[in-house]
Amino acid sequence: MTFETIAGIEALSDTAQPIGFDIVRATGWSHLGLISDGDTWFRDRNVYAYFDRLIDDGFFEDFDQVLFYGAGPCGYAAAAFSVASPGATVLAIQPQATLDPRVAGWDDRYRHMRRTSFTDRYGYAPDMLDAADRAFVIFDPHERLDSMHAALFTRSNATKLRVPHLGSAIETDLFEMQMLYRLIVQACSGKLSADGFYALWRARRDHPPYLRALMHRLDSADRPYLLAALCRNVIARRPGPRFRRRLDALEAQAERGEITLPPDPAARQQDPASDVSGAGKNTGGDSD
Repeated sequence: MTFETIAGIEALSDTAQPIGFDIVRATGWSHLGLISDGDTWFRDRNVYAYFDRLIDDGFFEDFDQVLFYGAGPCGYAAAAFSVASPGATVLAIQPQATLDPRVAGWDDRYRHMRRTSFTDRYGYAPDMLDAADRAFVIFDPHERLDSMHAALFTRSNATKLRVPHLGSAIETDLFEMQMLYRLIVQACSGKLSADGFYALWRARRDHPPYLRALMHRLDSADRPYLLAALCRNVIARRPGPRFRRRLDALEAQAERGEITLPPDPAARQQDPASDVSGAGKNTGGDSD
C-alpha cells in the first residue's frame, strides 16, 4: 500500500502514475494507493472511516505480506495507518511523527497544520507501529528536524536507516539512484535489512547531488585534507569540472604552504622515481 501526492507522482513518473503501478507490473502484486492533492498528512475523517471499513471487511487478512510505504507527510501516513494491518511492514522516508505542537512544537515548517488534530484516531505515528512486524525509517541525520522526528520512532521493531548528505528530497534521490523500487520490493518480500540497505547505498558514490553535497559540507567544515581525497576519488571515477577546479585550488594552496594535503596516488603511479628503495643503489666499492 502506498501513500502519495499528486505533485510527488508527477515529479517521479513521466506518465504520472503512482509508484505502485510500476512495481505491480513487474511483480504481479496487488496495490492499493491513497493519493492526496497536496500535503494533507491524510488527516481526514473520511480516510479514518475508509480504514475502519477495510478492518471490518478483513481486507488485509487476504494477503501474506503487506507493505505500507510513503515519504514525508505520506511517510507519516504509512506509519500511522499501518495499525490497520497487524504484522505489516512499514517503509517510511523522512516521516513526521506528529505535528501536534505540544509534542513537535520545534518543527516550524508546517505552521498551517498546527490546528489539524494529530491526537484523535490514527494520530501519533510511532505508537501506530506497535502492531507492525517491522518498520524502516530512512532519514538524513544532518537534517535536524527530520532527525528529531526519526528519534521519536525509536521502537524495538523499527530500524533507522541513515542517509547523510541527501538533504530534504530523499525519495527523489533514491529514485534517481535506482534504489527506491529495490527497497520497496525487498521490504514487501520480507528481505530488507540494514546490511542489504547499506549495500544498495553504495550507489551514492556515483550520484552527483550526493557528491556535491558532501563536497560542500567538507568545504564548510574547513577539512581540506578530506576534501582533496574526495575530489581525487571522484575525478578518478568520473570526470567532473567542479571537482577538478576545487582540487586545483586546494593544490595551489598546498604549494603555497597554506594547507597540507594527502599524497596523490595517481602522481606516485606516474612517477616511479618517487618510490625509491635501496635496491640497486651504489653503496660504495665496485660492483660485480
